[in-house]
Amino acid sequence: MQLIMKTEFDNLRTNDLHSYDSDSNGNKQVVKIYCGEQLIAKKLTQKKSVRYFGINDYKKYLTPES
Repeated sequence: MQLIMKTEFDNLRTNDLHSYDSDSNGNKQVVKIYCGEQLIAKKLTQKKSVRYFGINDYKKYLTPES
């Protein structure tokens, strides 16, 4: 997985074809985005740090912006 921008993560999350799952453990939170059964992106929040990750070919899952 590689770092991606927040806007790209939001684009993947708001797509109706994708599902997402959230998990919290103490002060760590993970949000994972799936297309079918495949994990395509995740958001990792730990204390005040927020990082967004996507698979190598995540761009093919992005919705074109109008």
